[in-house]
Amino acid sequence: MKHSFNIQKTKTPKPKPDPDTLKFGKTFSDHMFIMDYETDKGWHDARIVPYGPLTLDPAAAVFHYGQEMFEGMKAYRTKEGRVQLFRPYMNAERTRKTNERMCMPDIDPELFVGAIKALVDVERDWIPEKEGTSLYIRPFIIADDPFLGVQAANHYKFIIILSPVGPYYDIPGGGMAPTKIFVEEEFVRAAVGGAGFAKVGGNYGAALKAQARAAEMGCAQVLWLDAIEHSYVEEIGTSNAFFMIDDEVITAPLLGTILPGVTRASVIELLKKWSVKISERRLKVSDVVKAAEEGRLKEIFASGTAAVISPVGELKFKDKNLVIGGGGVGPLAQRLYDALYGIQTGTIEDDMGWTVEV
Repeated sequence: MKHSFNIQKTKTPKPKPDPDTLKFGKTFSDHMFIMDYETDKGWHDARIVPYGPLTLDPAAAVFHYGQEMFEGMKAYRTKEGRVQLFRPYMNAERTRKTNERMCMPDIDPELFVGAIKALVDVERDWIPEKEGTSLYIRPFIIADDPFLGVQAANHYKFIIILSPVGPYYDIPGGGMAPTKIFVEEEFVRAAVGGAGFAKVGGNYGAALKAQARAAEMGCAQVLWLDAIEHSYVEEIGTSNAFFMIDDEVITAPLLGTILPGVTRASVIELLKKWSVKISERRLKVSDVVKAAEEGRLKEIFASGTAAVISPVGELKFKDKNLVIGGGGVGPLAQRLYDALYGIQTGTIEDDMGWTVEV
């Protein structure tokens, strides 16, 4: 089903940024998508308008009770000039699950993807062409009812903004480079029964304290442990974590504390296609350390929309600094990055049916 939206073009277009100096999430395109929701009307008044500030009542529920959610995805331009999205319907389905958890209104996947495609189509010229760049897409929903009271709101806004981006990690020459990760033992990201599987701002805001501690240790990210025993590995920062011990790749199972990443699912599907043993099971950090000390820990890498694949070269745990795979980029991480980025940008044939053309 094709949706049509009112489009109001800006009269003052901004200059396009230099693709050689693009930072992640610092520059925004000329237009944004906005749609309203009311309980008695449903989603309505969808429009594409010039990018600009929002006007919200100081009592808007999002400010006081955190009723909001967001998503993250990218649009890529192929060498032939086509524009394509990577598995957008998975983002749509994750949005529905997040909304259900946050007592927010459901949104039809076709409407969600249709809005993204319409906005990206208007902003085609904002998609950078340099290798390692893309157009980051940030859909989000906020409760904007002006009231003070702990209850679900009756009015929401669904908004999409676009940002031309360079690599998430500032790596000279682009591509991948190993990161250093700090194992966090005091703070936790999520507990069973909480909202760890949902993509909500509170999960990220509460993680900043541990992130700051990791930075003090000279580390790029945090490896989170479970909330009960503080023993089992879960996520790496804002990404899903994978550990290759001997010939088995292990990632934490989806038990409600792990974000069901689109890239995570794609990694698992590729590994199965390549006949690489992949297990979704609980893994103790002590077993990771033991495998590293015995030389059986071949690789650690994280997966996510922003960086695609991020290899881990060093793990800091208590007083130990464990070098992983000689501190370099592991062959499996490199193969996964090449395959995923190749499919996303159209340099590799998409035989998985993952891309959607705009």
